[in-house]
Amino acid sequence: SYSVTRFIIFLRLLLACVLLGDDLVCVVTAQANERRVLAHIPGDIIIGALFSVHHQPPADKVHERKCGAVREQYGIQRVEAMMHTLDLINSDPNLLPNITLGCEIRDSCWHSAVALEQSIEFIRDTLVSNEEEESLNHGKCLGEDGMEMTPVRGKKPIVGLIGPGSSSVAIQVQNLLQLFNIPQIAYSATSMDLSDKSLYKYFMRVVPSDAQQARAMVDIVKRYNWTYVSAIHTEGNYGESGMEAFKELAAREGICIAHSDKIYSNAGEQSFDRLLEKLRGHLPKARVVACFCEGMTIRGILMAMRRQGLVGEFLLVGSDGWADRYDVTDGYHREAAGGITIKLKSAYVTWFDDYYLALQPDENTRNPWFPEFWQHRFQCRLVGHPQENNKYNRTCKESLRQQYAQDTKMGFVINAIYSMAYGLHTMQQALCPGYQGLCDAMRPIDGRKLLEFLMRTNFTGVSGETIHFDQNGDSPGRYEIMNFNYIHVGSWDQGGLRMDDEEIWPNSSSLIQSLCSLPCQKAQIKVIRKGEVSCCWTCTPCKENEFVFDEYTCRACDLGSWPTDDLTGCEPIPVQYVRWGDPEPIAAVVFSCLGLMATLFVTSIFIRFYDTPVVKSSSRELCYIILAGIFLGYLCTFSLIAKPHAAHCYLQRLGIGLSPAMSYSALVTKTNRIARILAGSKKKICTKKPRFMSACAQLVIASLLILIQLGIIMALFFMEPPEVIYDYPSISEVHLICNLSTLGVVAPLGYNGLLILSCTFYAFKTRNVPANFNEAKYIAFTMYTTCIIWLAFVPIYFGSNYKIITMCFSVSLSATVALCCMFAPKVYIMLAKPEKNVRSAFTTSNQVRMHVGDAKTAANAAKPKTMAGMFRRKGSGDNVSSNSKAVLWSQKEGGGYRPNLWKRISIHIKKEEVNQTAIIKPFSKGNDIPDLDSATPQPGARGVYDQPQGAQHYQPGTFPCPPSPYAGPCPPSPQHLPAASQKGANLPPPGPPLVPAPCPPPYVQPRARQPNATVTTYAEVAATSNHGLGGGVCGTEEVRTTELLEELVALTPPSPFRDPSLGSPSTSPPCLSPTSESALGDPCPLGKYNRVMFRHYSQSSSSL
Repeated sequence: SYSVTRFIIFLRLLLACVLLGDDLVCVVTAQANERRVLAHIPGDIIIGALFSVHHQPPADKVHERKCGAVREQYGIQRVEAMMHTLDLINSDPNLLPNITLGCEIRDSCWHSAVALEQSIEFIRDTLVSNEEEESLNHGKCLGEDGMEMTPVRGKKPIVGLIGPGSSSVAIQVQNLLQLFNIPQIAYSATSMDLSDKSLYKYFMRVVPSDAQQARAMVDIVKRYNWTYVSAIHTEGNYGESGMEAFKELAAREGICIAHSDKIYSNAGEQSFDRLLEKLRGHLPKARVVACFCEGMTIRGILMAMRRQGLVGEFLLVGSDGWADRYDVTDGYHREAAGGITIKLKSAYVTWFDDYYLALQPDENTRNPWFPEFWQHRFQCRLVGHPQENNKYNRTCKESLRQQYAQDTKMGFVINAIYSMAYGLHTMQQALCPGYQGLCDAMRPIDGRKLLEFLMRTNFTGVSGETIHFDQNGDSPGRYEIMNFNYIHVGSWDQGGLRMDDEEIWPNSSSLIQSLCSLPCQKAQIKVIRKGEVSCCWTCTPCKENEFVFDEYTCRACDLGSWPTDDLTGCEPIPVQYVRWGDPEPIAAVVFSCLGLMATLFVTSIFIRFYDTPVVKSSSRELCYIILAGIFLGYLCTFSLIAKPHAAHCYLQRLGIGLSPAMSYSALVTKTNRIARILAGSKKKICTKKPRFMSACAQLVIASLLILIQLGIIMALFFMEPPEVIYDYPSISEVHLICNLSTLGVVAPLGYNGLLILSCTFYAFKTRNVPANFNEAKYIAFTMYTTCIIWLAFVPIYFGSNYKIITMCFSVSLSATVALCCMFAPKVYIMLAKPEKNVRSAFTTSNQVRMHVGDAKTAANAAKPKTMAGMFRRKGSGDNVSSNSKAVLWSQKEGGGYRPNLWKRISIHIKKEEVNQTAIIKPFSKGNDIPDLDSATPQPGARGVYDQPQGAQHYQPGTFPCPPSPYAGPCPPSPQHLPAASQKGANLPPPGPPLVPAPCPPPYVQPRARQPNATVTTYAEVAATSNHGLGGGVCGTEEVRTTELLEELVALTPPSPFRDPSLGSPSTSPPCLSPTSESALGDPCPLGKYNRVMFRHYSQSSSSL
């Protein structure tokens, strides 16, 4: 494709010569030679160069392509630098030996159109062959004066091009050169676009890309926290590409552009004034102006600032377009004060000064622009010179040393020339090994091969730096940072930015700010308002569990982590669990240890006094189960406080559910037993013994209740296997606990609660049992207190974070209440009151009372038809001791004395082995000594146990009588006993056996009726001694003790407190008195009774 394009251009040039004729072609060529001067140095290899020898055309003369005034630094110095550099290369025997380098230098005028025109001249010389030049020589060319001119002699084609300086011009030139495979090495074109090898394959440069310059500018702006700036660039590829790179990098760094605009370097004053008006509208926030501008653009901005009185309002940060050009800031230092610019790092070339300052216009004939430059700089005339300028009157006698300043990019120009020379040298050694000079392989030189050798070039530059090219043909970036006075204040390279702030701002307080919003404080983020740029924000704080993910986002930490102090991330929260050294666990452990010691002490006391009535009467087996549950409850504290582990979790669930179940299951069994006993005692006729009253049955019941709880716990083990988990009671806490779910707590404790409620119910029901069953009252108090504890436990446990400590104290307190209320009284009796630890203290009351009241009231209350209906238990409203038995009956006196009297009689039978109580039938006459025959039930009446009437019959006999001072037997009739109606006979309760007086006189009838009087008769029966009565017998007939015993049994009212042998078929005789719970089932001691003694006293029924 390249060959085709080159052939097309050649045809166009040839066609123009044919159509316009030989004369026109010669004239055009002569005019072009006059208008566009070039510098040519012959050689074996020709290198082309484009330098901006003249300023670009003014804006009003752009279409004429007429260049401006001659330039020294960017023009003449660079031309002389190339000529002198070629001299040094040609004189170097180690570089291109036996090969002479020549050059062809043309003026680009820093303008694309002019540069493209000159590039076409390079191409024309390349295409036109020597034969074509000879054919053209046969024609006649006429000059402007009509004289014949010699045609231009053919020149060798260029192998490569140096320059131009402007990026926009370099792009236009590269578009043409790459069609003909001509490599191009630039010395100051820094546009980013030129790094694209797909578009500009044959372009290389010894300076870095603007991308690195833009990076350096962004680093400067960022260093001083100028986050809100304006951006101005020069119209053209250099400014546009550089500013695009700056904006892109600035956006990445959070730097906002308040206003962006462009302007031509040669624009008028009005254009610059309008630009300043736009920048002024963003004051006072955007005070920094980033300029990717050429030098003349910066000068126009400084002039506009003076015209509008904006001195000190803006700070310029410029690119290398005006890095160290004194012509930019000359006369405008106040406006440029504080400005910062970037300069490509290049060392000063000292040897060039020696060469350049020695030049003279009459001696320097190879530089066609030197006489023009000399006359322009010194404003003088070179008299007699072909290029003498007649507008100057003064003759030139000055020296270049006056006001001399070396081109800041001189080193890059020299390095570009050396790069071309080293590339050719490497190519010659590769293609012509062992041959000095150009071999046939290099005739002609192939631009494609030359490009490959140029890309591999690596040498030491004029300043001592290493020159090489990357894959894009760019060189590494190295910059110097200058202030507005062009004083070195810093540097930038691939390693970053280094600045000396004191050189820029001697007083740090003079550092200006260019911000839209102030920085947010710690733990705050930026919230961008709608329609605002990213640098204008409102500061909003993050939440306590959030960290600053970036400057615009707060991110919450995961559960178990918390923001760090600097809020840049999250760190794990220290895991909390109950530790042994904390105050609460210490208190719980101490409390449990005391409870364990107390439990062991109580257990040891119970074991020591195993066979005493206190232990026996309290159901020993159940007590041991209760103590075991209490002991296990205290042990739960240790598994709860220990660091959570799988084994500890199993022990916790087992202990928490099982320990209360053991205690309350035994208590339920115990209170239920008492309640059933009490319920049986209320029955009028006790015909059947309560079931499951034995110790074995009680143990089985308690064990079954415990096994139910154990089954619940085991089921939960399978449903929710215990394991250690992390619990998050709040976002800032992490607890290491066992996975005890709500079901795992509610199910065991719910069952325990059911046991507690059952115990409480039975305890309340049995609160008024006889005095010797006062253990039920202790159980009731225990259960009331336990209910209060567990009712308080539920809201505290489920409503607080102290679940472990709450559970410890709840279980321990429940165990303590049970231990103190139920076992402390028993331990106290066994240790401090041993005299109460006897069987008599744990049997029923030694008196069974039959209350006598008003006959009418009693008759209205109940009129029994049978003997069984005569017995009933007193209600709670009766004023009778709860540990006594009362039997009421009425018997109407047939016209006898005192018809409203009721009789109450108690017979206290004392034996040697054990206290027994029996109740005999009432006397038939309230004021007579009872006749045993009259005590026989009437037809139709039934005994207590419905015995046959014959069994209730008692044969009268002689009543035994204790010895007395009165000798002689008592009458065989019962009327001989003491009278029961003696006045004021209010006798004390039964005491020791009373010895009656001698046989009294016949019974005397009582006096007038005395209302509200009660006759109570006591009889005492003494046991028969093995060695006789010891006192004689009143009477001749002996009482049959066996029949008497049977009679007393028949008269004993039913009571569940009696020996269990009652009511059941047994060969053993029934016991006559109730015993304690532990004595149930003991055999009844039998004995003989040798006497019965009666006492009677009167008591008002109103006092009962």
